[in-house]
Amino acid sequence: MFAQQLHRASVIAALVAGFVGTGCGAGKYGFARTYEPLLSEKGPLEKAQDLPYEQVRRAPYDYKQTEITWFGVVTKMSDLPDGRVHLRLAVRAHQARHLCRDEYSDSCRVTVSESSAGEFSARLSLPKAEREGPERVSPGSLLKIYGIPTGDYDERGDPVIEVSYHRHWPRGFYVTTAQRGAMKR
Repeated sequence: MFAQQLHRASVIAALVAGFVGTGCGAGKYGFARTYEPLLSEKGPLEKAQDLPYEQVRRAPYDYKQTEITWFGVVTKMSDLPDGRVHLRLAVRAHQARHLCRDEYSDSCRVTVSESSAGEFSARLSLPKAEREGPERVSPGSLLKIYGIPTGDYDERGDPVIEVSYHRHWPRGFYVTTAQRGAMKR
């Protein structure tokens, strides 16, 4: 009897810890009707500005002191000598209302535009869990980055961002507006 109560208490504690750790009921990948930041994301979210891509692309040097945030789909990645990674990302507009398969919020997926507003380069550190395994960062992944433009352009003439915080959705854990026909709004 005591062992059964102890097991039940352990399960409840684990569920509560998992819920509190995500900072919201939407979980790690934000399965909710609208965007729900993780607890660890709230600080960067409060400081960052969601500036238009073209504004930063035209004059990245003007924003060297400005924390920005963008959604981007990874198009290319490579390792840097210092252990970080260099990513090319296609900027995507976030849709305030996420697409859902049914009336339940756990069927909703973070939704971004089908088309890109342009590209940028990002330099960031990835934890081990995002470097290997089935849910690793790879081409097709969606990232929400928080960082500061370096003021420089990459080899293609796009802005370079030094990322201080990011959130990752592997391919299949987010949708684009192209899925409107298959999902409810």
